[in-house]
Amino acid sequence: MKTTNDLRLTVTLRLLDGEGQRRFGPGVAALLAEVREKHSLRAAAGSMGMAYSKAWRIIRTAEEAMGCKLLASTIGGRHGGGAALTEEAEALLAAYQALREEVSAYAQERFRERFRDL
Repeated sequence: MKTTNDLRLTVTLRLLDGEGQRRFGPGVAALLAEVREKHSLRAAAGSMGMAYSKAWRIIRTAEEAMGCKLLASTIGGRHGGGAALTEEAEALLAAYQALREEVSAYAQERFRERFRDL
């Protein structure tokens, strides 16, 4: 039998709506983090190998589910367009990432305890 040194646990945290539909999770969080870094939804989508239209659908779905705007966008022009996370998006992303870290740390601890003798 393999030991726990050969096994690892991954935890995926997703927020679901009342019907069980995914509304926020690792994909949305990664997209928001990329927008924060690149100041552009198009650049964020491209860096993730995602179509810009899909990125917009993901953002709109999350905005509808969370009941707030997640991106503040500016249209092109002389200095080009861009996007930034709204205060609500920053708070949501921070809360999600903190909860994900807490849940993952707890799960890793429980995993080691439960599987240490196997």
